[in-house]
Amino acid sequence: MKKLTYIDLFAGAGGLSEGFLRSGFTPVAHIEMDKNACHTIRTRIAYHYLKRRRKLNIYNEYLLGKLTREDLCSFIPEAELNAVINAKIGSKSISDIFTRIDSILGKQKIDVIIGGPPCQAYSRVGRSRDPNGMKGDARNYLFKFYAQFLKRYRPKYFVFENVTGLLTAHNYFEQMNKLFQSEKIGYQVSFEKLNAADYGVLQSRERVIIIGRRGKSKFKFPIPKKLKNKWSVKSSLLIDLPVVKPGGGKPVMSYSNQITSYLKRFGIRNGIDFVTQHISRPHNARDLKIYKRAIRKWLSEKKRLQYTELPSELRTHKNQKSFLDRFKVVNPFGVSHTVVAHIAKDGHHYIYPDLKQVRSISVREAARIQSFPDDYFFEGGRTSAFNQIGNAVPPLMALALGRKLAKIFK
Repeated sequence: MKKLTYIDLFAGAGGLSEGFLRSGFTPVAHIEMDKNACHTIRTRIAYHYLKRRRKLNIYNEYLLGKLTREDLCSFIPEAELNAVINAKIGSKSISDIFTRIDSILGKQKIDVIIGGPPCQAYSRVGRSRDPNGMKGDARNYLFKFYAQFLKRYRPKYFVFENVTGLLTAHNYFEQMNKLFQSEKIGYQVSFEKLNAADYGVLQSRERVIIIGRRGKSKFKFPIPKKLKNKWSVKSSLLIDLPVVKPGGGKPVMSYSNQITSYLKRFGIRNGIDFVTQHISRPHNARDLKIYKRAIRKWLSEKKRLQYTELPSELRTHKNQKSFLDRFKVVNPFGVSHTVVAHIAKDGHHYIYPDLKQVRSISVREAARIQSFPDDYFFEGGRTSAFNQIGNAVPPLMALALGRKLAKIFK
């Protein structure tokens, strides 16, 4: 079977790419505007390159802090690292991006284009907080540049991922479908709302997936087979991570418990005998008091703490009518609620579900909830890592999509 190739647009930290790569696809280029996210993708490229050559000891030395980033990159061909293009996709940059991709491609053909533009312009929360409902936001029309990539490289399929708010965000969904199916672009499209929790991710995360196939014949959306989710966040996903205090944790730590069947089956804990980035943000005394109340209520009643339930001395917001669930505990008994990029600003929506560890979740815990394996390293520090994780497509969900598409190519 020939090598299946893809381009990843708006690549973020590479969650969607990771799933397709593990499905047997080969990346040709990743385009991403965030510098730290590009470094994260390059680090992951180094992982896969060294894994293919059975030299993961080099990668592990980097994780342990024994090698610098420059040392790590010296083992990787420059062409592989240069395939990560740090650029903001737009009218001023697209010609240069095409030139760079063309030089990488040579005579190769692109089989799939994957990716989804930033979701803030389509999200319900983003629209509710913007006085104009995000109508004037340029990000609403990034799908037009996506279409230009389809026109130029003519992949057989494309996979477009975004928030469910896309379906109700003015008429952008209708506009993009009309454009993708136009004569000059040439795709038939089908879409579904998929939940990451149906594919092994311990998180309820609904997303719209649009799949397009080049040509005029209509096709049915290739829905991946769903899994019955029988695992829980506390006992299946987080139980082996060491106890950390607010503002605590270390760059490298030892596991505190044996691997669980879930972690083994889905490759979350996948070979190394240490964990990185299990680092928690610090909290002030007031927030810790609120966290305790929220944890007690959730563990005893399975109910969210409402802001109006707090004593007056713990309230700092004048708004007493909306966003009353601004303090949320991660559900230990089943799957987590959706992890979003706001986690980079504070941890109030992602409180660890244990009175013995009153804090918000660590970088590594957030990554696990998103189904990133423990050897996936996020560059740029704690805040950047949280932002990259919150914006990512869960790799296990991407893996299910990638495998389904790979079968179609066969």
